[in-house]
Amino acid sequence: KFFEMSTAAAQVPATLEQAQEMGLLPEEFDLIKEILGRTPNFTEMCVYSVMWSEHCSYKNSIKWLKTLPKDGPHMLVKAGEENAGLVDIGNGLGCAFKIESHNHPSA
Repeated sequence: KFFEMSTAAAQVPATLEQAQEMGLLPEEFDLIKEILGRTPNFTEMCVYSVMWSEHCSYKNSIKWLKTLPKDGPHMLVKAGEENAGLVDIGNGLGCAFKIESHNHPSA
């Protein structure tokens, strides 16, 4: 959804409805207010919505990614060290695995 605003409108406090339209949860809106010590304006809310989106923060997938093995006897490069894991598959061969964890319409 495209939002049009003037410079003056950017200073008006954002609303929970706007936050939800941008994909933020009510508890995330509350956390933003706590972090800032006030209600964010519209521009600030836009920045938080982008930075806390699945594309940028992996807020939903990170708990599952953490369950995957990162090291072991067959790991030549541990997952996360060079943006991908490298596994020894025998006979002098290795296989690199990279998971794209943030396929999102904003990507």
